[in-house]
Amino acid sequence: MRHLPLVLLAAIALAPAGESALPEGVVDSQKPADIPTTAAVSLTQLTVPSGFTVTQVAAEPMIGQPIALSFDARGRLWVAECFSYTSKGKWDGPAKDRISVLHDRDGDGKADAKTVFLDNARNLTGLTVGFGGVWACMTPNLVFIPDRDGDLRPDGPPEVVLDGWDDTKAGHNVFNGLCWGPDGWLYGCQGIQCDSKVGAPGTAPEARTRFGCGIWRYHPVTKTFAVVCEGTTNPFGLDFDERGQGFFTNCVTDHCWHAIPGARYQRMYGKDLLANAYALMTTCADHRHFAGGSWNKAISGPAVDAVGGGHAHAGSLVYLGDDWPASWRGALLMNNIHGRRINVDRPRREGSGFVVGHDDAVPLRSADPWFKGVALTLGPDGAVWLSDWCDFGECHDHDGVHRSTGRLYRLSHGAKPPAADLDLAKLDDAALAELHRHRNEWQVRTARRLLQERAAAGKVPTAAHSALRAMLAGSDALLRLKALWTLHATGGLDAATLTTLAGDPDEDVRHWAVRLLDDGVAPTAATTALLVARAKADPSPFIRLALAGRLRDLPAAQRWDLAEALIAHAEDANDKRLPLLYWYGLEAAIPTDKPRALRLAQSCPIGQIREFITRRVVAP
Repeated sequence: MRHLPLVLLAAIALAPAGESALPEGVVDSQKPADIPTTAAVSLTQLTVPSGFTVTQVAAEPMIGQPIALSFDARGRLWVAECFSYTSKGKWDGPAKDRISVLHDRDGDGKADAKTVFLDNARNLTGLTVGFGGVWACMTPNLVFIPDRDGDLRPDGPPEVVLDGWDDTKAGHNVFNGLCWGPDGWLYGCQGIQCDSKVGAPGTAPEARTRFGCGIWRYHPVTKTFAVVCEGTTNPFGLDFDERGQGFFTNCVTDHCWHAIPGARYQRMYGKDLLANAYALMTTCADHRHFAGGSWNKAISGPAVDAVGGGHAHAGSLVYLGDDWPASWRGALLMNNIHGRRINVDRPRREGSGFVVGHDDAVPLRSADPWFKGVALTLGPDGAVWLSDWCDFGECHDHDGVHRSTGRLYRLSHGAKPPAADLDLAKLDDAALAELHRHRNEWQVRTARRLLQERAAAGKVPTAAHSALRAMLAGSDALLRLKALWTLHATGGLDAATLTTLAGDPDEDVRHWAVRLLDDGVAPTAATTALLVARAKADPSPFIRLALAGRLRDLPAAQRWDLAEALIAHAEDANDKRLPLLYWYGLEAAIPTDKPRALRLAQSCPIGQIREFITRRVVAP
């Protein structure tokens, strides 16, 4: 065995039967008179639709305070147990947070043992697995904990990948929600009370990225950090639909947002970091899950219950499994904390983006006042797995935290639990490519990540590339997208191919080709010329949405041609997204050439942009 710090060695052990959910030195601060519903009784207070089954996978004393979930390639369930969050929204607990792995040795769908992978974490609010280890949000750091042989023993202490995430004064708005995007980047969320200056350790202050609230991404190979979109209040859950579009859940302000690159969204309070934004984008949802009025009062009662249960949401899952009935595919699921249920929304394409409508279906509801759903994830079996923080209050309950409770559930429609001998990492490259045809998106995403890891290690997945190129050349629209993303993530696409795909008949393929050209870097002159040509010629507002997101990738003085080509589309004047996206990208260019700005204002067919250009020209 390699030499490890004693604290890590002590953590590598199966939890003995009867172990307390609380680490030594951690105590409950909830009022003593508040007695939680037992795990057994809480299970009986869950209701699900006909044909569905809910199983209690684990509960205290095996686990406590489960805040995030992730499955590895072997179908093992990793759980982030967060004990750092204490009363009054403070992160002043001891460094006793745990990353644990649950085992189901007899295949009955219930955990019968766990391995504690790490027991000295602090401010642990998110995790996911990949690239030979575990990625975790531990404010003020994004860390990577290596376990390259997969033996559930850390190969060393946590490695700080990014630091500068705002300190714990942010309360419950800390960064969270790690997940892998279709483009091969690691994505996450951050809340409004943060004022982060993010960068790799040692990065000079002027070279760091200031980030206040919204969605971010990080590339595990190039080590690049980027802000995707900014605004809202407290994003706490992100997932992607079958065509790669991200949707995230939020509290207090509107609950659902389309993660559009370059977007700047309405905030609960405070100013947007772009001083001359002038106007901010609104939600894609056409409804709310609370009755209106004061957000901190609209948390219970018949009127609130009728519209979905309250303003607070956590977790986001676009159901793309193969277990639930086909009618559920594409449904956006989210935990409604006050409503003690899973809400269901339905994204649909409209104009340049999406409108998200309400679905009255409730796949799970609890009558237990202690039930507090947080994390949602899709399993290898196609079932939905979710965590119950299990506390009497929620983030604004200041009379303490009941840390010794926590439950995990599995919501299925007939599927068996993950096979005990599952291990996608044992498959060869061709077999992983073939998994892209699987109806369970967990299988597809895991196969993509494994191929990306092999490519990053210098093992070019030649056989997979051949199979994926054949899929990309085929007629199945969704399979083409999956192949496109994996080829990109594994280095199997060149600029010439993406240039061709930017003119593809399929709108989603064109959208992604535009986004993936020179992804994460300043576009070359050739790429910029192509983007301008597409902005002039493409009739689709959805393509212009992607093109507008590329404006900020260009140096400010080089944005004019693309911005002018986009703004020339008079038909976009009444679109709720495009004029603002065009402006956010153009704004930085105005000071570089004010005469050109004034000429553009005279010819611009979009009144809102004419106004904004004029204001910016005279601004200090």
